[in-house]
Amino acid sequence: MSTIDKQHLSKNQIFSHIKQNISLGDKNWFQTGGCAQYYSEPTTNNEFQQALQFAELQNLDIFMLGQGANILISDEGFHGLVIKPQLNQITHQATTPNAATVTAGAGTSFHDLIDYCLDHNLTNLEEFSGIPGSVGGSVYINLHYYEFFLADFLDHAQIIHKKTGKITTVDTHWFKFGYDESELQNKDYYLLSATFRVQQATDLEVAHARGRRQEIIRHRTRRFPTTGTCGSFFRNFLPHEVQNTEKKLIYVAYYLDKIGVKGELSVGNAIVSYQHANMIVNKGNATSSDIIKLAQIMQSKVQEEFGIRPQAECQLIGFKDNPLA
Repeated sequence: MSTIDKQHLSKNQIFSHIKQNISLGDKNWFQTGGCAQYYSEPTTNNEFQQALQFAELQNLDIFMLGQGANILISDEGFHGLVIKPQLNQITHQATTPNAATVTAGAGTSFHDLIDYCLDHNLTNLEEFSGIPGSVGGSVYINLHYYEFFLADFLDHAQIIHKKTGKITTVDTHWFKFGYDESELQNKDYYLLSATFRVQQATDLEVAHARGRRQEIIRHRTRRFPTTGTCGSFFRNFLPHEVQNTEKKLIYVAYYLDKIGVKGELSVGNAIVSYQHANMIVNKGNATSSDIIKLAQIMQSKVQEEFGIRPQAECQLIGFKDNPLA
């Protein structure tokens, strides 16, 4: 079924994998947030199409949930349909004696994708080791770590149109990738699978890649909290935003370090990490409201001190208005 056909899809089919009033607090890294009005975990493209049709028929907003590593969900939950794809198949194909492509479903854990690659003597993607997230979420935000951007490795992808359910294959240019940006953020299309360019490697090269992977993970573990956080909460500044600052640095963590919030500033059970000034941590019983209030204080302190206001990199889900605009 390449397009949504309202006449030929029965109500029973539509509801077969749609659940109601499902908690989202255990489905994101902050471990906060309310319930999804409707919730679906499609395991096939056809079920994905059915979920989209259900939302269209019910006039529901849609939120696409991956591993929940870069989001903050409102305490009120999400009024609409949350889709958490369970499209987890991984395959690969040689393209030259030294190169290959690997294709993974949108629901695949990026950790599992890297494992698959190394187990099949394929390298490149280990540069993103230790970063939580699904393939779908990683493409959505153009996952990056230091100088590496996922866009540099993406060859093509399979996407589905929100309104029609039509499935299309597109190349890298379609995504209009930028820093934390992709065409998927317009939310007219959703990712079904992505195909990445990788290198065919010798056993010795794979052993080196595994060692590099472990070193990246150790580095991240030393520098960043690994639970109860969304990762970097605020994005780095754009160059034009810091023209009037003394050093014209774009790194938001520099300014947050200067105002002395690391490991000190807290609201309720939310606290700025002692490891990194741009990461907020749920100490165990924080609410999303606690995290928002803490982030607002951080914004205000930077603005008062430097005249620039940090903007959230963390996606805010289910909020009627953006509390951090």
